[in-house]
Amino acid sequence: MPKQARKRTHFLSANKKTKSGIVSKMVRLARKERLNYDDFLYVCQQVRKKLGLRRPERQHKLPQILPATVLTRFFQVIEECGDLQYEIMLKLLFYTAIRVSELVRIETTDVDLDHCKIFIDRGKGQKDRYILFPESFRLVLKSHLKANPKNHYLFESRRFGAFSPRRVQQIVHQYRQRAGIAQPVHPHLFRHQMLTYLTSQGLSDAQIQLISGHKTKKSLEVYQHLSLQAVESAYQEAIHSLNI
Repeated sequence: MPKQARKRTHFLSANKKTKSGIVSKMVRLARKERLNYDDFLYVCQQVRKKLGLRRPERQHKLPQILPATVLTRFFQVIEECGDLQYEIMLKLLFYTAIRVSELVRIETTDVDLDHCKIFIDRGKGQKDRYILFPESFRLVLKSHLKANPKNHYLFESRRFGAFSPRRVQQIVHQYRQRAGIAQPVHPHLFRHQMLTYLTSQGLSDAQIQLISGHKTKKSLEVYQHLSLQAVESAYQEAIHSLNI
């Protein structure tokens, strides 16, 4: 390492240690003076201004999606295990890119088999929306509903209530272990997986946002000119080539 670079690194390290030392002294002083929360917060704010401290920017890590062969193996293992409800539930989770917290709250009356849509009642951000599912999956859902006529929720546990998000996480983890997949697999991964796939198939950002339920100020202008009907054909065409 060049001499100048070593000096710069040493300076940054020393500067960081100095600030850390000051913070530690502040905490000890606050305890000694028995400051209440509001007083301590005020002192911290003043010290931050004096030292020029700033919160580090949040780093958004890109989701590590599964290779196609691994994803296929995961769903093959589910089929081999023979629990039809788990298979339908996890495939719907993947196909729709829905959040697991939204999945477990779907009621049987929310499913529109004729139009391959599902109503999501007060999803993230307390906003209602519709999601799409593949036309090829219509018969599967129809058979599931017919086999469970007393269900209130689309998917119900043995206690005749909705699954918890935690329980779905456990189910995914169990199948990951059975499939011998080393990479972490969790329900939200399927959301990233599907949205990444739809993007690779040429769907626009605005179309992806409509399917996923994302809304940002940057996209609102374009977003307002789209409807779910306008996105449906692109979604169905993209899903048609999947082998899951």
